[in-house]
Amino acid sequence: MQQLKFGNQGRFHVNKIVKLFASVALGAAVLSSSAFAADKGTVGIAMPTKSSARWIDDGNNIVKQLEAAGYKTDLQYADDDIPNQLSQIENMVTKGDKVLVIASIDGTTLSDVLKQAHDAGVKVIAYDRLIRDTPNVDYYATFDNFQVGVLQAGTLVDGLGLKDGKKGPFNIELFGGSPDDNNAFFFYNGAMSVLQPYIDSGVLVVKSGQTGMDKVGTLRWDGAVAQARMDNLLSAYYTDAKVNAVLSPYDGISIGIISSLKGVGYGTKDLPLPYISGQDAEVPSVKSIIAGEQYSTIFKDTRDLAKVTVNMVNALMEGKTPEVNDTKTYDNGVKVVPAYLLKPVAVTKANYEKVLVEGGYYKADQLK
Repeated sequence: MQQLKFGNQGRFHVNKIVKLFASVALGAAVLSSSAFAADKGTVGIAMPTKSSARWIDDGNNIVKQLEAAGYKTDLQYADDDIPNQLSQIENMVTKGDKVLVIASIDGTTLSDVLKQAHDAGVKVIAYDRLIRDTPNVDYYATFDNFQVGVLQAGTLVDGLGLKDGKKGPFNIELFGGSPDDNNAFFFYNGAMSVLQPYIDSGVLVVKSGQTGMDKVGTLRWDGAVAQARMDNLLSAYYTDAKVNAVLSPYDGISIGIISSLKGVGYGTKDLPLPYISGQDAEVPSVKSIIAGEQYSTIFKDTRDLAKVTVNMVNALMEGKTPEVNDTKTYDNGVKVVPAYLLKPVAVTKANYEKVLVEGGYYKADQLK
C-alpha cells in the first residue's frame, strides 16, 4: 500500500480536524452530563385553587425553587373541585412523578389515591393542609397553625385595648375556616385560647351566642358565604347594638365581612368598622389595612414554606430523612405526621412596610 505523505499544510488541516472532533465530543459529553444533572425526576404539585392569590404564589414559589434545584415539575390546580384534584393526583402517579406535594381541598378524601401512590413507591408531602385518615402521607410542611390563631386574636385584643385596661363589654362575632380543612380547627382553637378568658369574664360578648366550629365554620373559605352569614348576624342581633370586633381566619372572609358591615352603614366616623383580623396578607386586604378598614392579617411567607418543601423533596430523593421540628402535634387520625413548622407574623398598619415591603414580599407600588 502506498504511504500517504502530507506536507506542512496537510498536517495542519489534519490537526485541525482532530481538534474539531475532540471539541465536539467534549461538548456532547458536557451536554449529556448537564442534562443528566438537571433531570432528577418530576415532582407533582397539587394545589387547591387559583381563586386565592396565596395559592398562586405557593405554586409559583415551589416550581421556581424545585426547577432551580434540577427537578421537573407538574403543577396542577383543581379549582376547589375534589374529584378534579383526585384525578390530577392519580395522573401524577400514573405518569411516574417521584414525589407529590399536595395542598388538599378536603384532607379526608385522598386515602384511596394515596394508597396507589404508596404502592407505586411515591413519597407524599402534605403542603400547609394536613392530609387526614391515611398512613400514606410521609411529611407535613406548614406554619404553626395554632399560633396563627393566637396572633389573630391577639391583634383584636390589642385593637380593643384590653391589655391597657379597657373593660368593655365589647361585642365580638366569631368566624372559622372551612370545616373540611384541618388547619381551620387549629386557627380557631388558637384564637379561642386567647379570647375565651375575656368571654368568660364578660369583657367580650358574643351576642349571637354562636361559638364552635360547627356554628362558625365557613365552607371552602368562601367570602360570599361569610358575607351572607354576617348579614344575618347584623339583622338578627345588632339592630340596637354595634359590633366591636370580628375574628376572621382568612383575608377573603374578611373582605366579605367588611362588605356586609359597610352595607348597613359601618365605616363612617359615627359608626367605625370593628377590629377585623385576617390571614395570608393578600394584596386587597393589605390595601384595606392601609386604608384603615381591615385591622390585621397574618403573614405566612410562602417563599420560606417552598424552601422547606424543596429541602424535604431533596432529602426524600436522596434516600435521607427530611428535617422536621415537630413530631407530636399533627395526628391525622391514623398516624402522627412528622412536620416542619414555620413562624407566622402578625401584620397591621403599623408594621406592614417593614414586614412586607422591606422584606421583599411585595413592591410598594403593588400596595397603592
